[in-house]
Amino acid sequence: MTRLGESVARATTLLSTDLSSDATVQELLKETGARRSLDLTDLPAKEQAELIAARTVEVLPGVEKLAERIEERRAAGKGLHIKLGIDPTATDVHLGHAVPLIILSRFQRLGHDVTLIIGDFTAKIGDPSGRTAERPPLTDEDIAQNLATYREQVRPFFDFEKVSFRQNSEWLAPYTFPELLSLLAQVPASQLLQREDFRNRLAAGSGLTMTELLYPIAQGLDSVALECDVELGGSDQLLNLQMGRKLMELRGQRPQLVVTMPLIEGTDGTGAKMSKSKGNYVGLSAPADDVFGKIMSVPDRLMEPYLKAWTEWTDEEITLVLGRVADRSLHPMDLKKVLAGEVVAALYGMDAAMAARAGFVAQFSKKSFSDVESLPSVDVAAHGAETVAAVLTTVLEFTPSASAARRLAKQNALRLVVEAEDEGKQQTVVLAEADAARPLGEVLAEKLADSPGVAYLKAGRKLGRLEGR
Repeated sequence: MTRLGESVARATTLLSTDLSSDATVQELLKETGARRSLDLTDLPAKEQAELIAARTVEVLPGVEKLAERIEERRAAGKGLHIKLGIDPTATDVHLGHAVPLIILSRFQRLGHDVTLIIGDFTAKIGDPSGRTAERPPLTDEDIAQNLATYREQVRPFFDFEKVSFRQNSEWLAPYTFPELLSLLAQVPASQLLQREDFRNRLAAGSGLTMTELLYPIAQGLDSVALECDVELGGSDQLLNLQMGRKLMELRGQRPQLVVTMPLIEGTDGTGAKMSKSKGNYVGLSAPADDVFGKIMSVPDRLMEPYLKAWTEWTDEEITLVLGRVADRSLHPMDLKKVLAGEVVAALYGMDAAMAARAGFVAQFSKKSFSDVESLPSVDVAAHGAETVAAVLTTVLEFTPSASAARRLAKQNALRLVVEAEDEGKQQTVVLAEADAARPLGEVLAEKLADSPGVAYLKAGRKLGRLEGR
């Protein structure tokens, strides 16, 4: 039995028992968390390919071709050469960004070599990739700052010491105009216009710049420069990844295999991709308690894709626990606590994971909010003139923006709660989206005028006390 097989056998036993038990969960997290550094080189080529494919949207030209390439490289005493391009476009990194790095880490542990291409050249072009407008180009200073932040935040999921770093300005900056024209003469314009977001923008009468059209060419030239075996990318990058295969063929090289990764749905359950602008994300630099609580707030249906994206669990293990949820031998809340523990343990360690678990249970099993220790508070006299959204964003820091606060209200997740001091009974008032844009004091005067007791502002699962109303 392989090392992974032995781990799965041990974890399966734990997954079949009481997952509401702290002791069981701690033992399980230790077992599955250890896989993030588990040597997987003993797996046969076919199992390696299947292990990668299980977490992808697509492997082109096929999983069997990936297995063949692994076997071929292994026979030559080498591993595959894998590449992932990174355009350092933002300083805020969330769990959605970690997904391809988790797969790259798996490739590393399977015995393969990884190169990260820093898109310092392409970041200055701008690739919309599903956006409705051209992405603003970045300066060299922007790129350097964003890259440093990106590496630091993703580090818990990926060993940056075992990769090669290249900047694509090395080969793109000296590329001459005659060379580019010669290359473009061999690429049909219709192929460049196949991207759905391009077609949608043109149909809507929006502009499309030549730099955007050339972005897939630039990314494809990265593949030519490095002659890698495999390139990873999001499913929205499929055209760019396929362009790499085409350009490699034009240069007489063996085309790379393409592995596309899922775009992770946000925590609000609306179907939108995880992003900071929508407020439906889990930030990698957020405190452990916030990470745990945010994952606990997601819809039950997201458990399967999230377990696949952020853990080292096998399909068989995931099927086992989802089956237990279906037959009601496992409560969905207990499964969420395990998933939240997995993520916090990866980011901050086992002690932090178990402490966050205990803190969550303590807070949300209380019969009275007054029993909850260390709640953040708002002085209504000082902040009553500010809008509810502003209080949530700048005072309590519960939401990243006013628009995110309004979205919470739209989802009926923004509430006022009044608790009678002597009886602990609660009255809840659901705030409408329009209420989020009104002054806090005005909303309290209207909604809670006849409701004595201690008042709280609740945003999703986050809770703040309203003092002096």
